[in-house]
Amino acid sequence: MKTNKINSIMGMAFFGPALVLLTLFLFLPMLLTVIFSFTDFFALNPDLTHFVGLKNYSDIFKDELFTTAFFNTVKFVLIIVPAQTLGALGLALLINKATVCKKYFKVAFFIPVVMSLAVVSNLWMQIYSPEGILNTMLAQIGIEAQPFIYSAEQALPSIAIMSVWQGVGYQMIIFLGGLQAINPALYEAAEMDHASAWQQFKDITLPELKPLCVFVFITVTIGAFRMIVQPMVMTGGGPSHSTYTLVYDIYETGTVNWEIGLASAMAVIFVIFVIILTIIQSVLTKDKEAKSNAKK
Repeated sequence: MKTNKINSIMGMAFFGPALVLLTLFLFLPMLLTVIFSFTDFFALNPDLTHFVGLKNYSDIFKDELFTTAFFNTVKFVLIIVPAQTLGALGLALLINKATVCKKYFKVAFFIPVVMSLAVVSNLWMQIYSPEGILNTMLAQIGIEAQPFIYSAEQALPSIAIMSVWQGVGYQMIIFLGGLQAINPALYEAAEMDHASAWQQFKDITLPELKPLCVFVFITVTIGAFRMIVQPMVMTGGGPSHSTYTLVYDIYETGTVNWEIGLASAMAVIFVIFVIILTIIQSVLTKDKEAKSNAKK
């Protein structure tokens, strides 16, 4: 009995500081954000704060800039999620089959992940510049210089390509771990049945990697919705707000315009939307998995 009590005290001694930090820097800010979203809290004049109910939420949906930011974010997600997921899976398959320099390729593709996004963004600004290496290479094959991040049509896809390059290595390592965990006997049995490479991939690799695919798909989606550093550094939200995103709008509203109440309402809407999207993704993938298991 005394030992159990000592263990409980020791457990709380280790868990207590973490709980205090989580409360101060996570739970309390979340609670304050919800509370402030129902007020007209203005950071430069907090004494005149009033309860406004759902006014902030109604004003947000009337704001054309918020609508633009929302659709820009959705476009970015639609580009980056399939590109980064499929790119990571493809790289993992290639590296898993490699017989030489496997460690080199792992490190080479993972290095951008550990680099600061601000550093990567500045690097790609030089690559995308009119006199940059990319336009120089295009000129060598007879293609005229492209504006890339200086064009309202090309800015968002250009940032998406850079983001895929920066983040694909992390998902690649996850898929690579999953591939190496697959029982080689499954492939040996498939080869004995004269199964083609595509059949082995479709019937063995994909089903075995399905839980990892769901995890990667959800994490990439959430990460894509949180995009702010790339447009902030590379384009400032332009040209013509073509790279202005939801998180960027929340940042500008809260820290530049000091409209904390309105920014809090935007943050609440953003979180609710991401939660709903994640639930939908989880339900859809579970339904597909259940159907595939039923066929087996």
